[in-house]
Amino acid sequence: MSSVSSLNSLLSSALTGSASTSDSGIDLSSLLQAATGATSAGIDVTSAVDAALYADRAPERQWQAEQSTISSQITALTTIQTALSSVSNDLDSLNDLSGPLAACTVSSSASGVSGTATAGAAIGSHIVSVQSLASSASWYSPSLPSSSSSLGSSTLTITAADGTQTSFNTGSGVNTLSDLASAINAAGIGVNASIVNDASGSRLALVSSTTGSAADFTVSSSDPTFTMTRASTAANASLTVDGIPISSATNTVTGAVTGLTLNLTGVTQANNPVTLTVGADTTQISQALSSFVSDYNSALSQVNSQFTYSTSSGSQGVLSADSTIRSLQSALEGVVAYNSPSTSGSTGAIQSLSDLGITMNDDGSLSLDTSKLTNALANPAAVQNFFQGSALNGFAQQFSSVVSQFNDPATGAITREVQNLNQQYSDLQSQVNDYESGYIASQQTVLTAMYSKAEIALQQLPAEMQQIQSELGNNNSGNG
Repeated sequence: MSSVSSLNSLLSSALTGSASTSDSGIDLSSLLQAATGATSAGIDVTSAVDAALYADRAPERQWQAEQSTISSQITALTTIQTALSSVSNDLDSLNDLSGPLAACTVSSSASGVSGTATAGAAIGSHIVSVQSLASSASWYSPSLPSSSSSLGSSTLTITAADGTQTSFNTGSGVNTLSDLASAINAAGIGVNASIVNDASGSRLALVSSTTGSAADFTVSSSDPTFTMTRASTAANASLTVDGIPISSATNTVTGAVTGLTLNLTGVTQANNPVTLTVGADTTQISQALSSFVSDYNSALSQVNSQFTYSTSSGSQGVLSADSTIRSLQSALEGVVAYNSPSTSGSTGAIQSLSDLGITMNDDGSLSLDTSKLTNALANPAAVQNFFQGSALNGFAQQFSSVVSQFNDPATGAITREVQNLNQQYSDLQSQVNDYESGYIASQQTVLTAMYSKAEIALQQLPAEMQQIQSELGNNNSGNG
């Protein structure tokens, strides 16, 4: 009986420190099975502790499930934010006085003169006649056998149009044509020097770095055998624009007509001037409106998807109960209700999106009728006025303000909601961390110690059972 008592004591010792076997998570039946001789591989302490802690982590799993939902909501909201940002960018572009609605194109009636116009340039035509192009000055030297041919001691003087002189001494450090060209280029006096090679040998060529009479220069040499020859004289371009004489130092003429740049490439024929026509760039306007419609539809699709029932998941989107997104949906679909107050009653005025060929479909998305838009663009000023109003207070600004209520990076409703969700996620993570470092860590220590004792006890059981069986056998033999 002392051995049986010893076994009981051994099992009790294995369970010491627990309020009850169920509380500790130790499976007493398994211990007893091992004690009675059943085959047992012992206790996997780590697995046993993990299994016991699984139940204790139930609150954590609930918090983590909430985190998963919050993470999905944040992802959905940021996707919508990105889509709304594209819409905002489109509206900013449409409200830009130098944007696509103000873009212009320039067409030319003949070669020799072309043009480009800045946004907002006056629509109309201009008559241009070109008598001469702007030119640069150029000089060349006598031919020498090669670029490395030695130069005698002399002085080459370059005199600019304003009388400024720069001299270069040869024969002392500047010994060859190549040396002289390098020295002139290094001087930075607006003259470009190079070596021209042909069948006759090598010559020094000097060309003014800019065109126009102010860029002209002359060259003289103290060496009579090294006489420089003028090839061309720098001169201003001479032209008339709408009958007004114009002189330009370059063949790119700016300022003659506000917002219009003239590119001169040739002299026009006498009595046959070139007509430059400035008109609205309808291609850019069409592209801008197409981008707006496309980006609007993408944003609305992201919003609508939250309220669409999925047969695969058996539910709607993670934001289906979100009042902010429901309000956004209504705000977006209200876009077609805008009516321009400043153009009411005006002949040829654009009062609504439908006048531009932009209409709403049954699902709230927009469609663009390109034929109707083309007709509307016959009056580009009316299109610009609809979007920009009389003081940047038209459709673009009005709708941009609506979008900003949701998407403003500081005060937007979606921005604040994402911030709140991030805080909730962080708070839940703190709960998980505190629970792990507090309760779970303590339980893991207690359970590991208890299961380790139980494992040691099981390792000792075979010897104890053998002793008991031996004692029982001896007692039975003695009684017999």
